[in-house]
Amino acid sequence: MQNNDIDSRYNTASPCQSGSQIVYAWARDAPSLKLPEDVGFLVGENSPIKYLVLQVHYMHKFPEGQTDNSGVLLQYTTERMPRQAGVFLLGTSGVIAPNRVEHMETACTLHEDKVIHPFAFRPHTHSLGREVSGYVVRRASSGDEWRLLGRRDPQEPQMFYPVEDMDPIKKNDVLAARCVMNNTHEYPVKIGATNNDEMCNFYLMYWVQNDTPLAQKYCFSAGPPYYYWNRAVENFDRIPDRDINII
Repeated sequence: MQNNDIDSRYNTASPCQSGSQIVYAWARDAPSLKLPEDVGFLVGENSPIKYLVLQVHYMHKFPEGQTDNSGVLLQYTTERMPRQAGVFLLGTSGVIAPNRVEHMETACTLHEDKVIHPFAFRPHTHSLGREVSGYVVRRASSGDEWRLLGRRDPQEPQMFYPVEDMDPIKKNDVLAARCVMNNTHEYPVKIGATNNDEMCNFYLMYWVQNDTPLAQKYCFSAGPPYYYWNRAVENFDRIPDRDINII
């Protein structure tokens, strides 16, 4: 809705009482997604995904008398695929101070004894985002190894792009994400659900071979001013440089 006016005639609520997860998302005229061969999301009565719910968010109100037919076309098969797909969402809470370039960061260790194969990532912010990046961090006595999964300007089409590094991700690896935000306003901007708020999200799409996807679906931090990689309990080292060109 324009200017994020909330129509008092409508109640708002989460579409799912519990256990919801992101399967697919797109924004900014992103093209369609084609999954790799033999990869699919398992849905139905005997799967973790019992229902598919579609949400469409509009930036502006439609003019009087105009409508829209946005939606998603799904391809499906009743044949079980050998590679089950999953999505892991990294994000932050937090506040971006006025007239400030802020770095919103999050990281979580994978504790499940599974091997996941990353193949696509999607960046998501609102208008203040300038760069979203995701990493796999391998911990070692000699120092942390930060491997780039993907980096993108979120003002470009917010599609699922191929990852930079398709090496399998295993137990005790760390998934980490960073959003560079440029707040040119004279007021602070918080993380929230409206277009006046911000979001810092990095979606990682992966598959598992003859197994079930991760039970853990999300990784969120408190964000600025409370959480940064250089203050995390994991005591990260060799943290990637923060510098990007802000225009």
